[in-house]
Amino acid sequence: MAKYETLLFDVDDTLLDFDLAENAALQQLFQQEHIDATPAMITRYKEINEAMWRSFERGEVSKEALHNTRFAVALKEFGLEVDGPYFEEVFQHYLQEAHHYVDGAYETIEMLANHYELYIVSNGKTTTQNKRLASADLAPYFKDIFISEQTGYQKPMPDFFNYVFQRIDNFKREKTLIVGDSLTSDVKGGLLAGIDTCWFNIHNITNTSDIKPHYEIKKLQELHHILG
Repeated sequence: MAKYETLLFDVDDTLLDFDLAENAALQQLFQQEHIDATPAMITRYKEINEAMWRSFERGEVSKEALHNTRFAVALKEFGLEVDGPYFEEVFQHYLQEAHHYVDGAYETIEMLANHYELYIVSNGKTTTQNKRLASADLAPYFKDIFISEQTGYQKPMPDFFNYVFQRIDNFKREKTLIVGDSLTSDVKGGLLAGIDTCWFNIHNITNTSDIKPHYEIKKLQELHHILG
């Protein structure tokens, strides 16, 4: 009997390459707004964005505050006063058009869909993630797509996972595995929810935290060894 029946997948930097998508969307945004974006400006935006996402995961800021202020906060450091919600709207428009695959993602999901019940669990924006998954031809392989914006909760909150579990037919906690690139949202969330976790260490970093996944892979193809 298979060890797992249900597989939960994150999206960004797990199935779709977020770095490529983000860089393309930022370039288009700044070009449209006639801003000469320096490498320092891009780096600082990403630092602020990352810090705000960690705050969001801890429940310290809302999703709306994150999206509506991150551009204004970052660009203010470079003497630019911008309309945060407007910049976010334009950025999301360009982000929706990007669906670069993580290496092996399509082939892996196509194969796994024949043997497992697949679900998406994401902290991204509902419209953006749905459009990216659809344009990447990945959406049909998943039984359902759960995104924090629609659930009212976010990873790693147990309430997010409870929401998901209640909507999966014949759900078995011991037969479920979550696969994601984030230790602080995917792995920590899975551990808090009492399911097995697989850290997709796509950036090949050293885990110095106290968050210990059940498995670690550096390529999606390595899932075959875990799943048998």
